[in-house]
Amino acid sequence: MTLRMMWPLWVTLLVFGPLLALTLIWAIKGQGRRRRDWLRRSGMIAALAVIALTPAIPDTRGVEVTSNAELYFVVDRTGSMAAEDYNGSEPRLEGVRADMVALTEEMAGSRYTIIGFDSQATQQLPMTTDARAVRSWAQTLTQEITAYSSGSAIDRPLDALHQSLVNAQERNPENVRLVFFLSDGENTEGSGSSGEIGSFAELAPLVDGGAVLGYGSPDGGPMRSYDGTDASGPGSQAPYIQDPETGQDAISMIDENSLRTVAAELGIDYSHRSAPDDGVADLVSDIDLQEIAADGRREQQVYTDVYWPAAAALALLLAWEAWDLTREMPKSRRQNAGAQRDRRRSTAATRTPVPAGRGNRS
Repeated sequence: MTLRMMWPLWVTLLVFGPLLALTLIWAIKGQGRRRRDWLRRSGMIAALAVIALTPAIPDTRGVEVTSNAELYFVVDRTGSMAAEDYNGSEPRLEGVRADMVALTEEMAGSRYTIIGFDSQATQQLPMTTDARAVRSWAQTLTQEITAYSSGSAIDRPLDALHQSLVNAQERNPENVRLVFFLSDGENTEGSGSSGEIGSFAELAPLVDGGAVLGYGSPDGGPMRSYDGTDASGPGSQAPYIQDPETGQDAISMIDENSLRTVAAELGIDYSHRSAPDDGVADLVSDIDLQEIAADGRREQQVYTDVYWPAAAALALLLAWEAWDLTREMPKSRRQNAGAQRDRRRSTAATRTPVPAGRGNRS
């Protein structure tokens, strides 16, 4: 058993120690019912202290290794990801949403980070164990605002991903890092000043597994313009983005060569995603976290909190306290009413006039 402690130990002792000592002193001084009342209140404070200390026991369900995994979702949000050629005529972002949620469920208990890139790359979700935060982000994912677009560059998230992986390795070198790169591979030019596409090869030693997921079709699809409102973007009647050279609807096509290059540089697999039915189990079926972690990395123990008996005891003691207070209220009212009657009688007696002719005679 261990103590996970909601607060630092010194704060817990500082808060509950004096209160417990005070109630015990009153219990020792009291007699009969008063002693019982103060002993009950001592028990309430002791139960609260146990809850604050949060005792826990090791979890034996065998999820220790899974909690050692870190998933990095690198998500393309450029306008081409709104192209309507996924699963028929749906936008590619629908596939990204479905795969992110499915991967989160498949790798439950992991840590998650999201890096989004369009005209710039930013960390959208810092490292967290909250799978609901990943699902919420995926479900609200949109393309970049069309007017702010500055072209596609598949290497734009390179620096942000590198920094995240380096920080993670320094912080938890024993953890397993899995990168999932979700994009259509469209690349107008590299993000560097020379226009060359940067290489992800330098990140390979920091990556233990994952996959590059490609969205779109060779025939391509048109993209709705997006201005940041619900009246634009996929599923709306907003106009399609135009090709400035032809004046016709711009057509975006998947670039699998670029995606395969990124996968090879990172040392992970490439998978073309065309429909939700593709599933993600195969993407992680060959990821053996135990084997990956066998290079000297330690597994993290998972614990289950067991402070519920103290919480149950506290609830019973509170109910007892409330019952006693409820019984005392009618007695207090009767005593107050009797005291008021006595005061009124005393006041009336002092104010009674002396009958005429019965005063002192000289």
